[in-house]
Amino acid sequence: MKLLVIEDNAAMQTTLQRSFERRGFRVSICDDGAKALSRWRASVPDVVLLDLSMPGLDGLDVLSLARAEGLATPVIIITARGTLGDKILGLNTGADDYLPKPFDLDELEARIRALVRRQGQASDSLRAAADAPSFCGLRVDAESGAVYHHGQPLDLPPREAALLRALLVRPGQAAAKDKLFSLVFADAADAQPDAIEVVAYRLRKRLASTGAKLVTLRGLGYLLQADD
Repeated sequence: MKLLVIEDNAAMQTTLQRSFERRGFRVSICDDGAKALSRWRASVPDVVLLDLSMPGLDGLDVLSLARAEGLATPVIIITARGTLGDKILGLNTGADDYLPKPFDLDELEARIRALVRRQGQASDSLRAAADAPSFCGLRVDAESGAVYHHGQPLDLPPREAALLRALLVRPGQAAAKDKLFSLVFADAADAQPDAIEVVAYRLRKRLASTGAKLVTLRGLGYLLQADD
């Protein structure tokens, strides 16, 4: 597994590099925000560990630019800025997880591995949806993950789009609520399981004119079926 550590503190660099190389990771270090994007593009890692207080470019600027370019690598922010406001800002900018310093290295490793597992699950779901035939004119683009209806892109918020992609893997068949939750809220460690019901409610309304409807099966989950 490849890690890119964007961190300017020499002691922290050494600790992370030595610790994770002993655990079998390949670790690259970048200590300058302005150079971080070039390093990220040159050799795309499995996970990025990103400090916020960086020379050149602030960590949030690096993250914002990376996401704007389409760099989708999972990112864990590691920072001394530990307030709730900082965490919310980091997650809203595009981070997948947020760990204030000081932290336990075992916990950091567990979070890294969890992110990689979730990324793999989401990729498998997206590939399966892309290989599936169109359903009621709904189709998933394999490259971007965008959902189209009769060739026109559907303007969906990220979580509703994630739920629809998952349901399009097997339209007409029930998908378990807990599995859908793990896909839709992979980036939200604090989300409650019932949050998937809110996303399903909103998606149901957006599908009203597509010819497909989202059906709730009590005790089982959700499915897509044609709206007769």
